[in-house]
Amino acid sequence: MGDIDGQPCRLTVCRGCCCGTKKKVPGVDHKAQLARLSAIDDHAGRTVPVRTSKCLGICFQANVVVVQPSRAGRTAGAAPVWLGEMTEDRLLDALDDWIFAGGPGLAPLPEVLADHVTSKNAKKPKKRKKPKKAKAAKKERKKAKERKAEKASRPSKKKDGEKRKEREKKKRKK
Repeated sequence: MGDIDGQPCRLTVCRGCCCGTKKKVPGVDHKAQLARLSAIDDHAGRTVPVRTSKCLGICFQANVVVVQPSRAGRTAGAAPVWLGEMTEDRLLDALDDWIFAGGPGLAPLPEVLADHVTSKNAKKPKKRKKPKKAKAAKKERKKAKERKAEKASRPSKKKDGEKRKEREKKKRKK
């Protein structure tokens, strides 16, 4: 079976809760980007199938595109390549050129895409921790606020003798 008879590369494009939304990735024409990806042809002149996914699970890397190798690429041992933060036209150009050259397993990954390779198991980077002094100060402010709220909710101050009498009355009732 020749290369032209095999399956071409396929793309899975995340377009769900985060990827493909102006809220998460502003300044990108997401519909045009999807149309552009849907128009990619491989070296045999076949249009690369594109499917959309509601969520691929690595939302912190929006927009995510998964490149499934062609049949020839899989035969050569290639695995799917996950690409994150695919938000610029130059990245789509590089992806188009890579797939035209054969894609995973048949052509080397373009250098411009190397920094965008990720995986379905990628972990969100941890936020930088604040210095401990800042945390202690925050706790102290919170406690002071709670004490102030507690004072404000107390009834007006009574003399010590009146308070004692009220406590004694409550004890007798029990």
